[in-house]
Amino acid sequence: MPGPPRTYATNAARQQAYRERCRAVTASARPTRGLPARPGVAALPATVRWRALVRQAQAILGNVCAEMEAYYDQRSETWRDGERGEAFLSKLEALREAEEGLAELEL
Repeated sequence: MPGPPRTYATNAARQQAYRERCRAVTASARPTRGLPARPGVAALPATVRWRALVRQAQAILGNVCAEMEAYYDQRSETWRDGERGEAFLSKLEALREAEEGLAELEL
């Protein structure tokens, strides 16, 4: 008994189509999650590539800080004054310092 007709000629073609579908889903999901686009920095010269990666790190840290600040602002006063709120605030401060350090970095 023959099986269903083949959609792809070879297993390699089937795998390639699968990888392309995965890339398309990932690429379409990045903007909806608020993530910056991935830069194509692999082919750039070293200093230019490093600057691009630092800019990407700055964008990611800025996004994390903004989300954490919004989360902190949504919590109640008792949570903010409590142990968990203070621990959260210290983590947020460390991220802000890292963001400032990246802003001062010159490559």
